Amino acid sequence: MPASTTKLPRIAVLADSDTRWKWGALTASRLTAGPSMEAGQQADAQAAPVLDGFLLRGRATPTVRQLGEVGVQADSLREVTGVEFLREMAKETYDVLVLALVGGGVQAMLHGLAHAWQGRARRPVVVTGYVGVVYEKLADGLLLRHGADLVLANSRQDAERFRAVYQGVGADASSVTEVALPFLGGAPYEKKDPYTVVFAAQPSVPESRKDRTYLLDRLVEHARRHPERQVLLKLRSKPGEHTTHIEELPYQKLAQRQDLPANFRLVYGNMGEVLDHTDLLVTMSSTAALESLHRRIPTVVLTDLGVREGLGNHHFVGSGCLASWDQLDAGHEPAPDPEWVARQGVAAGDSASGAGSYATAFDEARLRIGTLLAADELPPLRPYYTPVTAPGYLPGVLARHHLAPDGSPLPGAPAADKPAGPVRQIVRRAARGAYRHGVQRVAPVIRRMGEL
Repeated sequence: MPASTTKLPRIAVLADSDTRWKWGALTASRLTAGPSMEAGQQADAQAAPVLDGFLLRGRATPTVRQLGEVGVQADSLREVTGVEFLREMAKETYDVLVLALVGGGVQAMLHGLAHAWQGRARRPVVVTGYVGVVYEKLADGLLLRHGADLVLANSRQDAERFRAVYQGVGADASSVTEVALPFLGGAPYEKKDPYTVVFAAQPSVPESRKDRTYLLDRLVEHARRHPERQVLLKLRSKPGEHTTHIEELPYQKLAQRQDLPANFRLVYGNMGEVLDHTDLLVTMSSTAALESLHRRIPTVVLTDLGVREGLGNHHFVGSGCLASWDQLDAGHEPAPDPEWVARQGVAAGDSASGAGSYATAFDEARLRIGTLLAADELPPLRPYYTPVTAPGYLPGVLARHHLAPDGSPLPGAPAADKPAGPVRQIVRRAARGAYRHGVQRVAPVIRRMGEL
């Protein structure tokens, strides 16, 4: 039913990792803040939407610690299978549904929802997008997201690229909507005492032990060269936890073999809180670079291992932020290119706090959602991929989520109508732990044996 000033909007977010939960929940908040979702009405500034969170069960389902670090609150939050979620959506009435999933998960849910909502005149507005920098599998990821009412692009550059892909295959590109990353903001940069350098680690970039050891060695060496500085290694997850990407060689384990200087520390926590105390942010290609640039914090994207698509740092060509550890050791501080930064949707206002265009970055999306909610009826979801357009690809994507080619649950699909009991929870945790052990311990050994 349409949102109104007398009824708080109901939002559902389905996420498959801690970072996607953060993006999905904050995006939902941005989409329902400010002007009313119903066209032409003013929202109650004190009213907050009802947010129900669903965590898709899998290898990257976040732990309690990870959820606490994200710091996003929901009215309810529970773990579900894909089929359980679809059953819930078939009987519940939401205004907006945010799919914060990997591309294949989005595509499966779109087909599953289309099947679950057959014959319904009213359905939620379905929104999806990306959690950060899009530097690989552009066409693949985008086409797997096609079919949502809104496909959010985090910048002007992304919006142009997204539309070009959809138009290039003859798909409807009207769903592409320019917004910004929902977690930008924070206090404008001011120099700290002591001067603090933060390296934002990534789970899978780079991948090899040699490259990760090299980066850790250079970070430790920078701390030794500059004892007056605080040098922090900002980690995404603890050993045994998974995030959006698999981490086979956690820096924590590599650091155990190091004689670390007194001014070097490993830190966890919310990235925004870490940036509050940062004078120089260093990374290979993390989205943290965009958060840092938004605050006008000096930011470096490393070139030590080359500027390569596989590392993702090619995305920052033209940014003015590319530099090496040798340059940083010598005292170099980068000067970002204003035009490049503006095209990324960061630091777009007149101040580092983002006043200006960032404050209105979600206005178009809110207006589009309001228009859709005000309509008497929404058309069925129509993804680009169908059994006709991709008969050799789509069935496999859907089967991984226990769905048939028509979006219906496959016989024997895992689902439950009641919470898992203690024994089932133990078995589930054990299975997930075994998978993570295989990724972080067994797989690297097998790979090294294959290189002999």
